[in-house]
Amino acid sequence: MPERRIPATPAGGSGIIGGVPEIEVVVAHRERATLRVGDVFLKVDTDQARADAEVEAMALAPVPTPEVLWHRPPVLALAAVRGTALGRLGEPSTASPAAWAAAGATLRTLHDAPLPPRPGRSPDELASRLDDECAWLVANDVLPADLVTVNRRIAEAALRPWPPAFVHGDLQIAHVFVEGDEVTGVIDWSEAARGDALWDLAVLTLGHEDRLDDVLAGYGTDVDRDVIRAWWSLRSLVAVRWLVEHGYDPAAPGCEVDVLRSRM
Repeated sequence: MPERRIPATPAGGSGIIGGVPEIEVVVAHRERATLRVGDVFLKVDTDQARADAEVEAMALAPVPTPEVLWHRPPVLALAAVRGTALGRLGEPSTASPAAWAAAGATLRTLHDAPLPPRPGRSPDELASRLDDECAWLVANDVLPADLVTVNRRIAEAALRPWPPAFVHGDLQIAHVFVEGDEVTGVIDWSEAARGDALWDLAVLTLGHEDRLDDVLAGYGTDVDRDVIRAWWSLRSLVAVRWLVEHGYDPAAPGCEVDVLRSRM
């Protein structure tokens, strides 16, 4: 699930007070926490299998990733990457079309790579999860029933057999760093697995649909845009409960609820 609303400068200059690096809480919730100390990120995750999978995915991915400084469970230390985030959900992206295209090209390189050992969720597993989340949203009056119903119907187009690819799994725009028009690093690989390539394309462009053409220009192959739209709906529907329960606001401007409303 999304660990988002990352502070504006997670990979650039660090905060220094009196010559001593300050500790910055990047993200913290019941599942894991990430701290920044100078140019080092400390990820604390009590799920050792998930942390091990992240380290393995970064070693296998043929794209720029953070340097692993050390890994002593439950802490993983990573070096900061150069540049700034491609953008943030709920905010306009100031990155150039070329930078978005570079992100698309980076994704294509990842998706063409040999498959990682970690299996992803099947369409049937995702359908079951989607049903549970939609039922919860309606039963608890979190979202209007018609909004859920329309987006649930759209989401069905994503739940089909797909050729497996090496996917990042949580490729929010805040997880892609660029310097000028170059991708300098892709962070947060804890969800990396075998999965649908169009899922990554959808998560990257969630809330920034106007950038899809730029991403696909760099990706360099035809894709089914209806499936990407379906993943936008599915991602938003299944994320709302997690966000609410972890103190985030999915109804903030430009975020998940707005994505769902745009489908009406």
